[in-house]
Amino acid sequence: MPQVAEPAVRPHEDVGEETESQRAREPGYLVVCWNDPVNLMVYVTHVFMVVFGWVKEKAEQHMLEVHRRGRSVLLRTSLERAEFHVHQLQGYGLQATLERDDA
Repeated sequence: MPQVAEPAVRPHEDVGEETESQRAREPGYLVVCWNDPVNLMVYVTHVFMVVFGWVKEKAEQHMLEVHRRGRSVLLRTSLERAEFHVHQLQGYGLQATLERDDA
């Protein structure tokens, strides 16, 4: 049976550092919730707790920011996850959008 020679150059292995530096170069996206006159503050707090798994205090903090400032940046993440969270929030009837984080 013929022997198979080992390749002189081994395939490139991904290193965790490269993946992290690649993520650092990728633009982030912000999940933004906007104030609306329809939803009650208790309901918005509840939705934040369900969608993001936040404790009540953190959810209330963001809800109050939405109420007082008109918007709150809820999360900075990848495009796919931002789209996912925006669709979840919209499914609950909240006004949510995503924005590119150019910072």
